[in-house]
Amino acid sequence: MSKKVNLIINGLPVEVQHGTTILDAAKELGITIPTLCFHKDLCVAGNCRVCVVEVAGQRRLSAACATPCDEGMEILTNSLKVRSSRKHIIELLLSEHNADCTKCYRNGNCELQEISSEYKIMTQDFIELVPFKHYSIDAYSPSIMKDDSKCIRCQRCVRTCSELQGVNALTVAHKGDKMKITTFFEKSMRDVVCTNCGQCVNHCPTGALVEKNYIEDVWDAIANPKKHVVVQTAPAVRVGLGEELGFPPGSRVTGKLVAALKRLGFDSVLDTDFSADLTIVEEGTELLTRLKKALVDKDDTVKLPMATSCSPGWIKYIEHMYPEYLGHLSTCKSPQQMFGALVKTYYAKARNLDPADIVSVSIMPCTAKKFEAWRPEMHDSGYRDVDYVLTTRELAILIKQAGLDFDKLEEARYDRLMGDSTGAGVIFGATGGVMEAALRTAYEIVTGREVPFKNLDIMPVRGMEGIREAVIKIENPVKEWAFLDGVELKCAVAHGLVNAKKVMDAVKSGKADYHFIEFMACPGGCLGGGGQPIPTNPEIRQKRMNAIYAEDKSMKVRKSHENPEIIKLYKDFLKEPLGEKSHQLLHTKYTKRDRF
Repeated sequence: MSKKVNLIINGLPVEVQHGTTILDAAKELGITIPTLCFHKDLCVAGNCRVCVVEVAGQRRLSAACATPCDEGMEILTNSLKVRSSRKHIIELLLSEHNADCTKCYRNGNCELQEISSEYKIMTQDFIELVPFKHYSIDAYSPSIMKDDSKCIRCQRCVRTCSELQGVNALTVAHKGDKMKITTFFEKSMRDVVCTNCGQCVNHCPTGALVEKNYIEDVWDAIANPKKHVVVQTAPAVRVGLGEELGFPPGSRVTGKLVAALKRLGFDSVLDTDFSADLTIVEEGTELLTRLKKALVDKDDTVKLPMATSCSPGWIKYIEHMYPEYLGHLSTCKSPQQMFGALVKTYYAKARNLDPADIVSVSIMPCTAKKFEAWRPEMHDSGYRDVDYVLTTRELAILIKQAGLDFDKLEEARYDRLMGDSTGAGVIFGATGGVMEAALRTAYEIVTGREVPFKNLDIMPVRGMEGIREAVIKIENPVKEWAFLDGVELKCAVAHGLVNAKKVMDAVKSGKADYHFIEFMACPGGCLGGGGQPIPTNPEIRQKRMNAIYAEDKSMKVRKSHENPEIIKLYKDFLKEPLGEKSHQLLHTKYTKRDRF
């Protein structure tokens, strides 16, 4: 057992584990210490000094987030010296900050704004001492905007990009008053290794990093009587949107989400879960085809392990960092892009619409989806497959602008044709979900039986561990797949790009012999995406994950290949998985990118 220490905070005794920070010890007593650079996802830094406290016997104030508790410590969190110091620190931060709050995208959800309000910063004594700097705004990326005038140099974004993601697209440049957060070689957010995952946006305490928003474009499309506006909603949106509208984390708001979209004026409200089911049918078939070529035909050109291709942040990462493994990616497009291609072909034909008049909108938990829709590979319908991507946060803004009382909306159902889905489609929103959905279908195709896990819940691939492994032994397959009898299908799941790197390095060194790997760029998978409500932390991600699996449990159909609308799609349009039409619309390939 670890050692415990006793200390006194504001005259109150408390016992904590040795190594606990003063910040966490104070929380146990119900004492809140303000922070800016601190985040539960990241290692401690103590950069901003807003969390300073007074420790008896020490002349200098200590950063509560970075100072471990010691036996016998006596700490004051609210002394005159502490309050005065914090107030001056906040004033200094504001002296360099573009505090035009009413025009800021983060107005109302800005940590600097909140702490300034709490400390009632009515004057700025230092502002006249700080010369005005002509900052630039990097808006070249289709996903992310960077505004240096609002940066407080807390370095959360840098630590997020390096620690959480292992990408290192952001760095600290220069020193003193010239210090700034920059992309390498001052290149735009579009040109560097940046994967557009948006975790920097999700962790930024101010409006220095925000998503590129397309709210007005979507309003214009809805208002245009000549346009037929179709919207799709990703699995993770239904367990995240509520947080922006007054609901507790982990609330399932699927029916209200659909009702709100219909009230906003979209002509058709459909579900990305539908194309998630489609992805499973195509991807599962592709995996089995690769296994057959490798094991029966002895084709040494077959690329195994096969890696999932649903996460656009992961796709851009592998293009930059492991381009020699691009052939290992599934050729399947993401559910968003499969949906977009079908909207302007299958849906347009069924509804007797000119695809040129269709505006395809996606509601996603992900900023990288904006970049994905912008890719030149995504025009196989003859048009741009997805016209606009809005984050969960942007949808909440639309709902508020429309004056909708979200809590009072009666639940509604998705429209038909591409609105039916299964539990397997829903769990795409959680890390391990794509793997679990694929295994539910692939195992049943091969054996004619359901996966040998209670209630279809493949627990080894679930959870929040950065890397998880599972082995499923195939026994007594149907005749067509007899060659797989006794084969142990080795699978891995990795979420967060820092964990993707560990898995890829293991594959590269020959230390891993997986058949199938699921990669998700964001912690927790899509439910922890860069477009989800702020704040996002481990506890909130876990609540969203619990909601995802609860949604799955509530579905009547929980296997992708049993979705009746998917069956109809193949019968009426695609004909067969991996067929000519499928390859044309639903599959693609990617190319190597430079590192910088």
